[in-house]
Amino acid sequence: GPCTECSCSSGKEADKDPSHTKKKEKGDQLCVPKIFFGTRTHKQITQISRELKRTAYSCVPMSILSSRDYTCIHPVVSNSSNRNEMCVELLEGKHGRSCSYYHGVHKLTEHHALQPVCQAWDIEDLVSLGRKLRACPYFAARELMVGADIVFCPYNYLLDPQIRDSMDIKLKDQVVILDEAHNIEDCARESVSFGVTESQLRAAREELDVMVNNSIRQEHHEPLRAVCCSLI
Repeated sequence: GPCTECSCSSGKEADKDPSHTKKKEKGDQLCVPKIFFGTRTHKQITQISRELKRTAYSCVPMSILSSRDYTCIHPVVSNSSNRNEMCVELLEGKHGRSCSYYHGVHKLTEHHALQPVCQAWDIEDLVSLGRKLRACPYFAARELMVGADIVFCPYNYLLDPQIRDSMDIKLKDQVVILDEAHNIEDCARESVSFGVTESQLRAAREELDVMVNNSIRQEHHEPLRAVCCSLI
């Protein structure tokens, strides 16, 4: 049957279609959506990419987003307990040093093993190749996302707005697939939750006591002190 969304349904020529003309004037281009495939764990991404290799779509442009815990190969940063902060400090050159692995990202993104003509790959393949080329897998994966048709990542990369912003993930008009979606509720709860210790609560209460006793914004600090007391 005739199409319902294009000019052939009404017999009009495409160049006379007002919406077509409007698009042409604005210079808009039709965008093919990316597929964001969210999984519960990084290990499941490896399983999914292995399955992708077995399909007819094994050679589509792809990327895998993961944390520095899995992809950092810098000898000092990767052995640190706070990889994120140390990585940022290196990139900003705070101590007069920079990250040579970061500056070699192009060697990884342009390598033939990660091009669409090759088979699907997983995080271990990316990290192994990064070590060989002395190039950062973490930032290479982010660059590969720009031209990817399918992007694999853990749930929280899609659900947590802070992570989405930091990874520059735009979900508008894209396709989102959530594997084992019954786990989403817990993941969403974790994204807007945080933990505090009793010692932290007691320290906060002591600071609030000082504020209240010195009449510093009492209307704000008294309710906060009451919350700390009730939790303790």
